[in-house]
Amino acid sequence: MSFRLVGASLLNRWHKMLSLQTMSTASWHHDRLREEIQECREARTYIEKLSETSDVFFSISRAKYDGYPIRELVPCNTPRHMLVYAYMFGKFTLRWGFHLTAAWLSGVEDWKGVREVTNPGKDAKLGSVALRHGIDAEKFGRVGRKLRWVWPLLP
Repeated sequence: MSFRLVGASLLNRWHKMLSLQTMSTASWHHDRLREEIQECREARTYIEKLSETSDVFFSISRAKYDGYPIRELVPCNTPRHMLVYAYMFGKFTLRWGFHLTAAWLSGVEDWKGVREVTNPGKDAKLGSVALRHGIDAEKFGRVGRKLRWVWPLLP
């Protein structure tokens, strides 16, 4: 089996584990990718560039997983690309786990259904997640702010 197939299989399993809501239009994915590419161009520091590049890779892989192959996946065949993919896996898995944990700690009955990868480091994003899932935004925000003190998040 080729390295490319192994990488694609790993990405598919990861996206399946995340089980994010499927976005039903190609235009949504195109818009996200366009935003991420712009943010990548504006990044100045090494860590900002790494983070924003991981967002671009994530947008491409999520679109493909959702059935909208808007761009070819970037091959994982250079040390730089391997680093970006590793950072992407860490960044979005930590965010995903953060939202599940915050929902559980907030006493949400269907906490396993809170599958999000937005940046929980921003209070407004916590509020958006609460709204989307019918969670008490004040309680979820309070729990999220406390959880940020101990939960590792990547920029």
